[in-house]
Amino acid sequence: MVDTETSRQQAPLSLPAAPRNPGDQTATVSDRDEVVARPERTSPLGLEQYIAGRMLVSGDSPAWTDLFVKVYSRLMNQEPFLVPAVAEPLIVWVISGEAVVEERDLDGDWVANTVSAGDFFLTRSPTPYQMRWRAIGDAPFQVMHLYLSVPLFERVAYDVLGCSAPPALRDISGSKDTQLSHLLALIHQELTSEGKGSQLFVQGLAQSLAVHLIRNYAASEAADDRQNALPGFKLRRAFAYLEEHLAEPFNLVQLAETVGMSEFHFSRLFKKATGLSPSRYFIRQRVARAQLLLQETGTSIIEIGMSVGYSSPSHFAQVFRRETGLPPSHYRQG
Repeated sequence: MVDTETSRQQAPLSLPAAPRNPGDQTATVSDRDEVVARPERTSPLGLEQYIAGRMLVSGDSPAWTDLFVKVYSRLMNQEPFLVPAVAEPLIVWVISGEAVVEERDLDGDWVANTVSAGDFFLTRSPTPYQMRWRAIGDAPFQVMHLYLSVPLFERVAYDVLGCSAPPALRDISGSKDTQLSHLLALIHQELTSEGKGSQLFVQGLAQSLAVHLIRNYAASEAADDRQNALPGFKLRRAFAYLEEHLAEPFNLVQLAETVGMSEFHFSRLFKKATGLSPSRYFIRQRVARAQLLLQETGTSIIEIGMSVGYSSPSHFAQVFRRETGLPPSHYRQG
């Protein structure tokens, strides 16, 4: 199993003014931005109103009390949309197709994962985030959304950990987990069976799934109220890496690998720790280095710009003025 340890990912309601054709696979959620108010939190049922696509099957019988499960055929190309936070743990399992899925915190950096059948996303995000994707190839992009009921999750957490409140779960984006996939495949099989599921069997699968999530994806016990703000030693390692590579293009993948985290998870925690996205912090550090060189050396402005990664003098001047309010030449004189 490869644990990408990410947020999101990472995922209400006012209804659209007019109903949408359920078979329409060309319209996007962005078409409804003007008529749908996007709340910061929603329910599993409500969340589905914000993601375009066609529902193929749903677990609606009494057997599915502890699980909210639906299978969808999604758009081949999905424009960016806001995913409200949901209290229930959410698993999105790719059933067929392949796609480049991108996620980001609001005003953060887009983080891409290429996913295919068997990959999954896990999130219990307390805050909204954005998502978009682009399917690869001609196979339909189909996914199963599965939510565990909060009461079940709390009961299992008490039995497994002896805690009165369930643990936070780590965000996972586009990872594989053989045991989890086996449980999800059994759930999908039961969902699509002629009898629409045995209540006893579904309850057993739901409990097994909750145990698996708590054992394998519970956040560190050291998690605080800031939802696992980036540990100090990892933050210092990230700062050092950025300082050493100011003259090079920003590389989120390498930065996240340096601290041993996935891009999405790292980006979320870095912003919580600093108030800035990694790319925004990187720009601030470049400008701070340039300010120091302008004040303390006689190096030409062109050379200073190049030393902090800007080969174009006009681009350097534009960024510097945006961050400081002055062009480099006036800053040096002042």
